[in-house]
Amino acid sequence: MNIGQASKASGVSAKMIRYYERIGLIAPAAREANRYRVYTEADVHTLRFIRRARDLGFSIPQIGRLVSLWRDPKRSSADVKAIAAEHVAGLKRKIQELQAMVAALEDLARRCHGDHRPECPILEDLEGGAAPAPEPDCAAKRARPAASGRARAAGATAGGVR
Repeated sequence: MNIGQASKASGVSAKMIRYYERIGLIAPAAREANRYRVYTEADVHTLRFIRRARDLGFSIPQIGRLVSLWRDPKRSSADVKAIAAEHVAGLKRKIQELQAMVAALEDLARRCHGDHRPECPILEDLEGGAAPAPEPDCAAKRARPAASGRARAAGATAGGVR
């Protein structure tokens, strides 16, 4: 089948299929005499696997490791589980960061009158945000999601509780 058909069958765009080939996530497709790519059912199966992994938010490097493990009949399921656990931990960190943002924005919105007056705590906070400090190591950054200027002063934390 051609790239359009493979795209339709797998749910992966032709552009992404070419990208996955270019970065080595999938093997380059066979070529016909006219140089068009030709995909097999096995290629489509791999693309569907990748699509599902992307839908679950796995990164390209994680997907590369998962595809390798999937193809390895001697794989250890512990290796697969470790990749999934690493991803879950990252998702939980991201959720905490998003919850801190929600708490900060809710606080700012609560303090904004939202009427005809020009004063706006939201704009003041955005304007008066402190200059970014040098980044601490990654582990410290993950341990405490950043809140902006006035939201930090208002006591917004990762859990949204003061």
